[in-house]
Amino acid sequence: MLPEAKIGPYTLPNSLIVAPMAGVTDRPFRLLCRRLGAGLAVSEMVIADSRLWHTRKSRLRLDHAGEPEPRSVQIAGGDAEMLANAARLNVENGAQIIDINMGCPAKKVCNKAAGSALMKDEPLVRDILHAVVDAVDVPVTLKMRTGWDREHRNAPLIARMAQDAGIQALSIHGRTRADAYKGEAEYDTIAAVKASVEIPVFANGDIDSPEKAQHVLKHTGADGLLIGRAAQGSPWIFREIEHFLRTGQHMAGPSLDEVETLLIEHLIALHGFYGEHMGVRIARKHVGWYLQSHDEDKQFRRHFNQLEVAQAQLDHIEQYFSGLRNGEVFAA
Repeated sequence: MLPEAKIGPYTLPNSLIVAPMAGVTDRPFRLLCRRLGAGLAVSEMVIADSRLWHTRKSRLRLDHAGEPEPRSVQIAGGDAEMLANAARLNVENGAQIIDINMGCPAKKVCNKAAGSALMKDEPLVRDILHAVVDAVDVPVTLKMRTGWDREHRNAPLIARMAQDAGIQALSIHGRTRADAYKGEAEYDTIAAVKASVEIPVFANGDIDSPEKAQHVLKHTGADGLLIGRAAQGSPWIFREIEHFLRTGQHMAGPSLDEVETLLIEHLIALHGFYGEHMGVRIARKHVGWYLQSHDEDKQFRRHFNQLEVAQAQLDHIEQYFSGLRNGEVFAA
């Protein structure tokens, strides 16, 4: 059974959330996942330094036109005043929830004392949490890891600091910064965090099936789940998990026809959002994810990645699926 999920004044349609992923959770992907059963989709992170917002990448990340409420925007940085200002500007731009990134393990983020690197500096964490919460009148959430490394799993301590600062919900990836995405996520620390605070806690990390979702919810007592990499190329995972947790029964996988329709709609949205030149390039990785377990020899993907025109991409997808169509369920 899915628990009810609340973030501040917002009661989510369900407690399955699209985890923010740089270069992935753009507006087309967020809208698609919401359509396919996600209760909330968090934007890819916006850098806190607003002087860099003039770039095309930042402008696109700040575009939330047509998104259902509530709109959650993640900000990343290592300076309390800068993050507070970024929170204010994002709220002016339509954000209804501000999420602070203390979970990203990427070196280019951590080397700037941002992302999960912040967990090493607990006084700075406290300053940031208070500064951002005080800066805006919308709910502020925090995404973090279990700690800096396996000897320093300080998520329970930071969780209590967050609650004291007025943070309204936490999401925790079951790995340390040092783990990056290697090995398996552990959920004992998430359970410890859930037991130590009263605000909602969302579990994240390696949730890639309905059964795994059920296990993680039961093990941690979490109020909901964040799903990231497992949704790449399989955005229908949200409705499948929701159905399983609600009924105990597996939902049939998508048919080839539905996958073709969703993929083409996704490509058209990418082309429209980014423009043809950039959209064609971004579409390539998504097609790779959709077909990773189907185009086993990667022959189609190698050819697809050489296409430079939006219409050619759409035509080739139609041709690919017409060659497959015989009524079977798509192997996702």
